[in-house]
Amino acid sequence: MSPTDRGLAVRAGSQSVNGGAIKKIWIDLDNSPHVPFFHPIIEELSSRGYEVLLTARNSYQVCDLLKLHNLLNCEVIGRHWGKNRLLKIMGTCTRTARLLPILLRNRPDLAVSHGSRGQMLAGYLLRIPTVTMYDYEFVNKLSFIHSLWQITPEYLTDREDVEEPSRRLRYPGLKEDVYVPRFRPMPNLRAQLGIGSSDLMITVRPPATEAHYHNPASELLFDAAMNFFMERSDARVVLLPRNDRQAASLRKTWGRWISEQKIVIPQHAIDGLNVVWFSDLVVSGGGTMNREAAALGVPAYSIFRGTIGAVDRYLAGQGRLTLIESVDEVRTKIALVRRNRPDVPESGNRITLQTIVNIIVSILESKKQPSHEPNA
Repeated sequence: MSPTDRGLAVRAGSQSVNGGAIKKIWIDLDNSPHVPFFHPIIEELSSRGYEVLLTARNSYQVCDLLKLHNLLNCEVIGRHWGKNRLLKIMGTCTRTARLLPILLRNRPDLAVSHGSRGQMLAGYLLRIPTVTMYDYEFVNKLSFIHSLWQITPEYLTDREDVEEPSRRLRYPGLKEDVYVPRFRPMPNLRAQLGIGSSDLMITVRPPATEAHYHNPASELLFDAAMNFFMERSDARVVLLPRNDRQAASLRKTWGRWISEQKIVIPQHAIDGLNVVWFSDLVVSGGGTMNREAAALGVPAYSIFRGTIGAVDRYLAGQGRLTLIESVDEVRTKIALVRRNRPDVPESGNRITLQTIVNIIVSILESKKQPSHEPNA
């Protein structure tokens, strides 16, 4: 193994939990939300004596988040190719080709991701058993490739792209419950952003305009929401673009309000949970930030206008997420109210994390249907 390859692996002890040679798990971080999600999973697997081979794609803010979470033993391969479907396919194939030499040298025993197409294709070509997690059932899939196992939140219905029904496995809660219980607030976050204690802090995540599931109606809701917020004298919007291209477009469109500091665009990646926690409300055109807000008890409003998934329907049914479905509802449903924020969030539990790790370990050690008990 070359020095570069050694740098890719997050190492633990010299033996696996079953007393044999160390087994290696390849985790591929394909998108920004995967970094905080997999961080505690990586730590837990390492603490149990497994070796983690870590790769990532330069997509959205993945590289900045790797630094923020101190996941430096990671090889970044490939990038996001924009919204053109042909370029997306070419990018996936190119990235897969670049991943193959690393995998041939490192020989992982199991591949795990949250929907990485590059990993699925590479695993298929090299016959590496693959585990795919997802929490949005309408995501596009590689129709000719089936992961051996799929792991989803308990609220999702079955899909027909897994070889055996017994290999569809579920965990309690949401994917955000993996890392939210570890969250500890940074008391000076608002001051760092230049937002006063008397300001109404609104965090806004624009729609993912380059995603395959994007619906242009989301952009209409985004514009309506931003205009609504700018009318409020004490409102300060923390705007979190998805990439540099979107940031440049937003700075051009909303330049007046940015210059007047009514809108703040952070200069570098910041911890999303802290931004959510110190917000009075969150409005997002995607899924993760709204679910983080729901997990932290922060009022959350979705301006996503693609097909609504089971997780968001579940949260909306519980009153933890409000779905904004028209421009008129921006003003009738979004409550611009300061939140009575406790000093610290509820501690939560580690059942979701432990269940996911137990499933991965059971698959790795037995290649059979694992136990779902969190302490098994």
